[in-house]
Amino acid sequence: MPANSSRGLSRRSLVRAALAIGGANALAACQEFERPPDDGKTTTSPDYPRGTEDRSKLPERQHAWDEYLVNSVHGTTTQSQHQLLLGLSYEGSIPPTESERRQVENALRGLERAFQWGSGLNTSGSVNNGLLFMLGYAPRYLTQVDIDVDGLQPPEEILDELGEDPGLAAEFDAMLLLDSDFASILLAAEQALFGEKETLNGLEVENRLTGVFEVTTRRSGVIGKGRPAQELDNENIPEDAPLSMGFRAGFDNSLPPEEMATLTSGPFAGGTTLVVSRIKTELDDWYEQSHRDRLKEMYCPAHDYEEVGDIGDRMGDHSGIRESDVENMDELAAEHGIVGHAQKVAAARDDDFQTKILRRSEGVATDDVDGSSFNFSSIQTDTQKFVDVRRAMNIDEYDHDVPDDRHGIVDYLGTRSRSTYLVPPRADRALPSNR
Repeated sequence: MPANSSRGLSRRSLVRAALAIGGANALAACQEFERPPDDGKTTTSPDYPRGTEDRSKLPERQHAWDEYLVNSVHGTTTQSQHQLLLGLSYEGSIPPTESERRQVENALRGLERAFQWGSGLNTSGSVNNGLLFMLGYAPRYLTQVDIDVDGLQPPEEILDELGEDPGLAAEFDAMLLLDSDFASILLAAEQALFGEKETLNGLEVENRLTGVFEVTTRRSGVIGKGRPAQELDNENIPEDAPLSMGFRAGFDNSLPPEEMATLTSGPFAGGTTLVVSRIKTELDDWYEQSHRDRLKEMYCPAHDYEEVGDIGDRMGDHSGIRESDVENMDELAAEHGIVGHAQKVAAARDDDFQTKILRRSEGVATDDVDGSSFNFSSIQTDTQKFVDVRRAMNIDEYDHDVPDDRHGIVDYLGTRSRSTYLVPPRADRALPSNR
């Protein structure tokens, strides 16, 4: 269905376009569609629930999102509909000055005062009408300030380990990842930090990140039921699918508890590591296959339509992947001529059959003018865990006589860029340095 075929779809399309374009004009257009009509508010009144002046009321972890995200009808934590990733260049002093640190900290506290942290623990609701964000520092910045983080690999090393081109490493000093169900919240936050917006959700903007950081790359994404079909020019995507490849992800048994992704020792205990990737999807080739083959390739050849449904809607809160699916991979591959993506990724779980990485964004890229791609971000205590999970997707890791295009989904994906970051705990997020 074309994006402009109804009033509702037209509205969503305009909001998506505004987030992708960015800027003050885009924000104004987006606010017009997302703000409740004729509510009689003054220009200083908040459009969304405000946050807090007291940082002690916020979680110590920047990446503490799970309790502040909305739960699905299946009881699983769901990602917000809109994500904005800002790749940053550091323009400040080496080492950073105390004035620069105060500027960064105060600018981020301005966001926390203006918007509540996510859904404000009201996860029983249907919408995240607040803001979640995290600021991470790339090895390129950390090297300049003499910080060495155990478990944080440079992106070139990860690319090399995965047999990918090290030239695909994104050249950022830092990454700011913002998340909300309202695109206008993300755009307003961006304009407050890097533009000329004077108020944010009715509060005066007193500090910005300009002069310390410069935005060099913007990546926007959307996720949620029906969004890929509306945003992408591919009539094969199921109308209700939350992801472009047509099936649900993020089941309870494939999402580890947040503590599993949190550093427990060292100078940045309470923080985490972040891997951000931009991935190209070959949707035309993917949808040339039957639905039966696609669901088995996405999950496991032992799955069938009766338990999966059209988009994975029948599986509730569990992906159906069990240890026996991994242990019997050889037999299932020989029987069905297919190896499942979720089945392969499960081979990289720990001894307790627990997933090693926790995804933080997986949105369809709305700024991609060259076709279909998505932003994949994960947190983990060690980036090697991301490498282990991603390597488990590779065809040459297995000795199965199965065609490449029946070996999970990896044959339909292509890496465009990768980057890695240290995400310090909230208390240390403003320009960490050993100098």
